[in-house]
Amino acid sequence: QVQLVESGGGLVQPGGSLRLSCAASGRIFRNVVMGWFRQAPGKEREFVTSIRWNGGSTLYADSVKGRFTISRNIAVNTMYLQMNSLKPEDTAVYYCAAGYMAVPTTTQRAFSYWGQGTQVTVSS
Repeated sequence: QVQLVESGGGLVQPGGSLRLSCAASGRIFRNVVMGWFRQAPGKEREFVTSIRWNGGSTLYADSVKGRFTISRNIAVNTMYLQMNSLKPEDTAVYYCAAGYMAVPTTTQRAFSYWGQGTQVTVSS
């Protein structure tokens, strides 16, 4: 069981930065992958990035490579998403997610646990 709570969303200007946090509770076992998805109004939820909890390997959607960085602090069971050079098209509700998988995937169904989301709005 993993419980997730996101925070850090808000309004930021284009080109600005924002850091999201995802606090996890419950036991975190090997093969846990945690990640971020986002969903804009009227759009399908899409993969953003993920990280292996124990190994630290990462995956990024092409749309955010070079701009977003995922990380985690194992000691405090918290995952972070550092978002730089934000664009209006990054505007969405960002969801923290976790799942058990041997091979990281971008598929939503592989992630069994979800936070309630935090709104990120990029606008001038």
